[in-house]
Amino acid sequence: MRNTDVSPLGSVDKALQLIMLLRSEQALSVKDAAASLDVAPSTAHRLLSALAHRGFAAQDSQRRYRPGPTLGEVMVEPLSLSRLREVSREPLNLLHEAVGETVQLMILRGGNIQFVDGLEGRLTLRVGVRIGDLMPAFCSAGGKAILAELNPADLEQLYRHGLPPWPTSRFRTVADLKRHLAEARRAGFGTNFEETERGVVGLGVAVHSSAGAPVAAVTVALPSARFGKEQLEEFLPMLRACREEIEDRLHPARPAD
Repeated sequence: MRNTDVSPLGSVDKALQLIMLLRSEQALSVKDAAASLDVAPSTAHRLLSALAHRGFAAQDSQRRYRPGPTLGEVMVEPLSLSRLREVSREPLNLLHEAVGETVQLMILRGGNIQFVDGLEGRLTLRVGVRIGDLMPAFCSAGGKAILAELNPADLEQLYRHGLPPWPTSRFRTVADLKRHLAEARRAGFGTNFEETERGVVGLGVAVHSSAGAPVAAVTVALPSARFGKEQLEEFLPMLRACREEIEDRLHPARPAD
């Protein structure tokens, strides 16, 4: 007989099972979840709603539940941070040699980005590497590149309480951010014009999973005093080449049968 409810401890176990299902199945209906957990649909719906409230799940346009933004770098497919760093290190080194400015690798952590690797620029006046630091994704070039490619339901879930304050942010409302992200999506890259901090400019592109979803971003950051249109035109092809090399290493093509 199917369980119609679960104990508090059982609820925790069922919720953890749901997170594992979301990571492996990528999309779940309430009916699918209920069948997998052997609970009533009302119980499955209550558990999924609780996960969505905390950002572990989000509904898509078909009202199926997908991994939510709180799951960070494994939002779309399992990807360890150590593997991401490993495959990105050589492409980051090559990018650093080519541009001479600070280059960084970042992932999405809830509504923030977290810097997970990087190399400082070679000139005396340079942007420092901030490995381990968190800052709002909507201020960062790499964060915007990731946000621009998110499912609208995931984006709304991330900022369901509005945009948190940040001293140098350009945006005050989610509606303002959405308009800007539409431009970033069309352009294929994100920008940061002194939005993370005064005197710093950044360009960023998203790194994709084999399914085409954003799992990280690569950025070039430099002092605003050195930035001009020529840097934009010069750095973007290099950023994209770095991104492509990382993606090739993350999911190499399988040999033909």
